[in-house]
Amino acid sequence: MRDRRYALGVKRAADLAAGVLGLVVTLPIQAVAALAVLGTMGRPVLFRQKRTGRDGVDFTLYKFRTMRDGPGLADSVRLTRVGRLLRRTSVDELPSLLNVVRGDMSLVGPRPLLPEYLPLYTPDQFRRHEVRPGMSGLAQVSGRNLLLWETQFALDVEYVDNWSLALDLRILLLTVARVLRQDGISAPGEATRSKFTGSVG
Repeated sequence: MRDRRYALGVKRAADLAAGVLGLVVTLPIQAVAALAVLGTMGRPVLFRQKRTGRDGVDFTLYKFRTMRDGPGLADSVRLTRVGRLLRRTSVDELPSLLNVVRGDMSLVGPRPLLPEYLPLYTPDQFRRHEVRPGMSGLAQVSGRNLLLWETQFALDVEYVDNWSLALDLRILLLTVARVLRQDGISAPGEATRSKFTGSVG
């Protein structure tokens, strides 16, 4: 238990250092992205949305805006050309480094999802909230948005049960490869994927 607490402390320190460094290094990229969003969609440049974090506590997630306003329109229709590019390159995720610095998120962990999903999880699926959510995770390097929800949640719980610094490092390396290949970005016919409506059975 003491070793795990020490490792978690190392993980948090690494998240903080990498988050600050990442914000500084990617500042030019984020500046260009912000100007592109501002020029094509106007304000707001950042997309803010409540997501569920560790222990089921909500926080505000920050990303670059990728969709134009259009009440009643499908997300795939609202997604702009610039937004599609930002998603394909994962540049839209860079503002989430602020969430990492603040301690809302980790670099690696289950992806944070909508609070409206909370009553839909099985007790085992809810265990994904035993750790901080991540910018990338085991599910994201295993298929991303092409996975069935049940498969993603099973991978999230597998991560919780088998977490280690070595596993985080492996996931980060696989994430780089996924971003370069630009695969699994969206499910067929969706801007990302369909909403979770609960597990069958």
